Amino acid sequence: MGLATVYGIVKQSSGHIFVYSEPEHGTTFKIYFPSAEKKIDVRPKQEATSIGPTQFEKTILLVEDDEIMRSLTRKILEENGYTVLEANDGNAALEWMHSNSASIDLLLTDVAMRHMSGPDLAERLLMTHPSLKVAYMSGYTGELVANRDILKPGAVLLEKPFSRAALLKTLQTLLG
Repeated sequence: MGLATVYGIVKQSSGHIFVYSEPEHGTTFKIYFPSAEKKIDVRPKQEATSIGPTQFEKTILLVEDDEIMRSLTRKILEENGYTVLEANDGNAALEWMHSNSASIDLLLTDVAMRHMSGPDLAERLLMTHPSLKVAYMSGYTGELVANRDILKPGAVLLEKPFSRAALLKTLQTLLG
């Protein structure tokens, strides 16, 4: 991870970084985060042992600005019978939706992207497609996202990195 990335994560978490450096002795970075107001329930996540039948004839609009993450997610979805349409940001997704008449069953979008956030994209798409199902992905923890009021209560969030089983189970639950 680059220092700029670390700094961004620490600042978004309301933390601080202190740096101490001494010639010929090296540099020490101390990272401080605020303590949690409540304890986190640390039960292990249960992974689905079987995914169940594939969801043929379901179309997912995948919006992810990280090309590698988008490609891996698309591959998993296509291997399991989904039709996947891709966009690298919210603006590209909106352009695609406005210029095509294809039916989309589910929007799978990153929460934090350049130009437009995933929640903003979902809000705009739901105005014209009210039956659209929405699932969010984020590298931030669910608790951090909830504490910042980034997502509405009850929103479906997959924390990155997620497993193949977690992705498929989440989509199957949403799509019925």
